[in-house]
Amino acid sequence: MGITGGRGRSWTCAVGSKRGVGVAIKRSNKAHKDDPLPHARLHDLRHVHATTLLLAGVPVHVAAARLGHADPSITLRVYAHVIRAAEASAADIFAQAIGE
Repeated sequence: MGITGGRGRSWTCAVGSKRGVGVAIKRSNKAHKDDPLPHARLHDLRHVHATTLLLAGVPVHVAAARLGHADPSITLRVYAHVIRAAEASAADIFAQAIGE
C-alpha cells in the first residue's frame, strides 16, 4: 500500500489502482446508508492510526517508525496528550494491582 502526496492525497490498493480517501468513504456510505462514515482526510486517518497504536501500548519508537518520523521525539511532541492519558491509565492499573 503506497501513499502519494499533494493536495488530492490518495492511497494505492493492493492491485495498484489509486483511490482518494474521500471516494472510499463515499462508496462505503452509499453501501451503508443507515451507518455512514464521517468525512475524513487521509491525515485524519493517520492520526487515528497513531493514537490507536499509542493507546494500545505500542512503544513510541515503533509507532514513530510506522509513521515515518525520523526521530521518536517528533511522535512524543505531537502525541504527548495521548501518552499522558495512557500514563494516567497505567497509574490506575497499578493502584488496582496493589489493592488501593
